[in-house]
Amino acid sequence: MADYLDSIGAGKILITKEPFSFDWSPPELVGREKELRELASMFSRIGSPSISSRAVVTGPVGSGKTVLTTKFSQDLKKSLRTKRNIKTVHVNCRNFSRTTQVLQKIATSLDPGHPERGFSAGEVIQSIRRNLRSHGKHLLLILDEVDVLIRKDNSDLIYRLLRIDEGQDDRGFLSLILVSQELNIMNRFESAILSRLGRSSILQLRPYDEGALIEIAQQRANLACRNGSITDEVLAKIGRYSATSGDARMSIELLEAGIRRAEAAGRDSVLVEDIEPSEFRGSTVEPGQVDTLSKHQRLVLLGICRRLKKNDYIASGDAKKLYILVCEEYGVRVKGHTTFLKYLKALEIEGLIDTKTANSSIGRGRTQHITMTNLSPAELESRIEKVLLRE
Repeated sequence: MADYLDSIGAGKILITKEPFSFDWSPPELVGREKELRELASMFSRIGSPSISSRAVVTGPVGSGKTVLTTKFSQDLKKSLRTKRNIKTVHVNCRNFSRTTQVLQKIATSLDPGHPERGFSAGEVIQSIRRNLRSHGKHLLLILDEVDVLIRKDNSDLIYRLLRIDEGQDDRGFLSLILVSQELNIMNRFESAILSRLGRSSILQLRPYDEGALIEIAQQRANLACRNGSITDEVLAKIGRYSATSGDARMSIELLEAGIRRAEAAGRDSVLVEDIEPSEFRGSTVEPGQVDTLSKHQRLVLLGICRRLKKNDYIASGDAKKLYILVCEEYGVRVKGHTTFLKYLKALEIEGLIDTKTANSSIGRGRTQHITMTNLSPAELESRIEKVLLRE
């Protein structure tokens, strides 16, 4: 009865799935040697017990920001093990998007028994500092997707963390790496934060080129698959397809999907025709972001995308009119104005749109101007339409 399950775990090609996880850290980084050296130069003095270092790493989706900072923190900890006791804490701000959540994550990483409730942000910061002092540790804190935290809870936590060493007898307790796909993330910070971070502490990752994407697929294939099951021709096709975006995640997805097709067909090697680009993959959007939006949020975003293909920005009033038209197109009942504004706010928190308040062109009021800083409206429009068709 259940013979259709026989192929699961058969392993004709795949030995382990671990190298296909986006959270997996490879033993060596491909195509980021220069960037590792640049990051190391920003932390060149961290071997001294009085020094805390800072860096801001930006780059588009799939440019290797997380794997770069993870690899760097691992190597730094090993390199300084005889000089400094470094504790690394990595916080994804999409999962911990409030100040209290981030601080609790840090506190429990240092002390699993730390109480979950009953303390203010200031008290938790003091508790973190006491823990570091008493154990002689230096905290390397990586705030990944930090733009989500800032949009939801402003940048006050960043400022407080940057001041954690003040009045501590020249002891450096905390080094900070901020990671964001938002290329202009520095524009979100006040001057007091900018002066502490320093403009020279920015490392911007470019999209991977075709050669690097082939190497990334090759690395995953060598570690995950049986010898000889992935040919150079297959890897070359993966590189060509994923080079249009420079997205390493697309390269990895193409390889994994090709392996599934080959194994489902009962073969022990991947053919060139097994490599097919996913029609639902948006290279400029985090995987799953559009899928997790509500239907009305997608409809609002669809109307905005259609206008931003032609214009640099759209007024919130025009966005509402386009939302109404899109609802009519898809036969959906329009929500009220207050709910519409909540949808806009949710899209901004997700990093899918940016909003600025400006003087209205009609009367004396104020309006919101909506833009997309790092996304392609045309690509996002296509992805939304395909998701809507599936529903």
